[in-house]
Amino acid sequence: MTDHELVLAFEGLKIAVIGDLMMDEYVWGDAARVSPESPVLVIEVRSDSAVPGGAANVAANAMALGAQAQILGVVGEDVPGTALKASLEQRGANISGIVTDPTRPTTRKTRIVAQNQQVLRIDRESSHETPAAATKALGAHIASAVANSDAILVSDYAKGVVNAQTVPNTISLCQSGKKLLVANAKPDNVELFAGASVVSLNVSEAVAASGDARFRTDEIEWAGKELRKHLKIGTLIVTRGPLGITYWTEEDGFHRIPAHPVEVYDVAGAGDTVITTITLALAAGAPMDQASRLAVRAAAIVVGKVGVATVTANELLEALG
Repeated sequence: MTDHELVLAFEGLKIAVIGDLMMDEYVWGDAARVSPESPVLVIEVRSDSAVPGGAANVAANAMALGAQAQILGVVGEDVPGTALKASLEQRGANISGIVTDPTRPTTRKTRIVAQNQQVLRIDRESSHETPAAATKALGAHIASAVANSDAILVSDYAKGVVNAQTVPNTISLCQSGKKLLVANAKPDNVELFAGASVVSLNVSEAVAASGDARFRTDEIEWAGKELRKHLKIGTLIVTRGPLGITYWTEEDGFHRIPAHPVEVYDVAGAGDTVITTITLALAAGAPMDQASRLAVRAAAIVVGKVGVATVTANELLEALG
């Protein structure tokens, strides 16, 4: 199918997104002077905004591209958690799989932006493994979601939801149900994903996961070949920013997908856009090469926006010409 047909095929796909949910908050203002109290900028605030972040941004990307999304994760028993669920529900997400844990706060990343440039970020979070009660409740939702989804996307931000209980259970369910499982993994958790269909890392994460500095050199082909085999996964993807995407499969080896040239404003959330587009494309029946090339086009759109953002199906169709 053509790229246009592929994007149109996203409509109605059912994607289950499992991972670390967060709220991305923004304080927008102008830096007009330096404080007389200490050598820091004074930001005159013009407005505030908030959007779903982390795994919630992955789900938001899936919905913007036309898919249906069920979200599975953990929030705190607090105002930000309530606001995050409301925001996702307003976008059309199924939030029945979100577990509330009173022992930890909802993850929040607050970015201070002046003249469209981020000058400071404040993180409020707990990165400890999700408590047993919340993990058990989440597991019950995962079993149902896998059975009723076309693909499962695990979005790991190392905040505790992706752990030695949730991941092997999810992979086992996907293997039994012959479901596509794609993961955006962190180095400390990547070995949990043995048996996954696709695992994605950026260059720094690939080096950290493997201890192999060849991921930063022209010898990346051999580094990725060894890591994919070690991890026991179907396809390994390494995102390389302006150098595009590389991936390795068991069937036909190593591939390079160049980045689409674009003026970059903000790379925040670009990785979410890439992995979401690849997941939807594969779920729609596209080969990995076409899925990766479409993901590069989607990333070129989102990096032209300020802050954590999504790409709509119409924007992607327009970019394709």
